[in-house]
Amino acid sequence: MEALRGLAWLLVLQLADEVLARAFSLPLPGPVIGMLLLMPALGWRPLREPVAGVARFLLAHLSLLFVPVGVGVITHLGVLQQYGLKLMAVIAVSTWVGLAVSALALRALMPARAADTADAPVAEPPDA
Repeated sequence: MEALRGLAWLLVLQLADEVLARAFSLPLPGPVIGMLLLMPALGWRPLREPVAGVARFLLAHLSLLFVPVGVGVITHLGVLQQYGLKLMAVIAVSTWVGLAVSALALRALMPARAADTADAPVAEPPDA
C-alpha cells in the first residue's frame, strides 16, 4: 500500500507540473517543473517516505527504462544516419558549454566561501 501511495504522489506531481507548464505556457518542460515541485515537497514526511520506496525500486530497475529509448533509436536509424555527426557535434559542444558555465559559476562562488572560512581556526598536524 505504501508503494501505491508513493507512486500516486509522483503521478499527482507529474500531473501538476504538466498542467502548470501548459496553462502558463512556461518555457520549462513539465518534468523540470516537477523536479522543482518535488524538491520542497520531499521535506514533508508523509510524502517523503512513500516516494523514497518507489524511487529505490525505480533506481534498481533503471536499466529497463532505457529499453524503449533504444528501440526508438533503432526505429529512427535513418534520421540518425542522416544527422548523426551533427547530433554528436551538438551534444559535444553543449556538454563543454555546460561544463564551462559550471566551472565559471563555481569560480564565482568559491571566493565567497573562502572568505567565510578564512577566520576559522586551522588544525595543526600532530608532531611525529
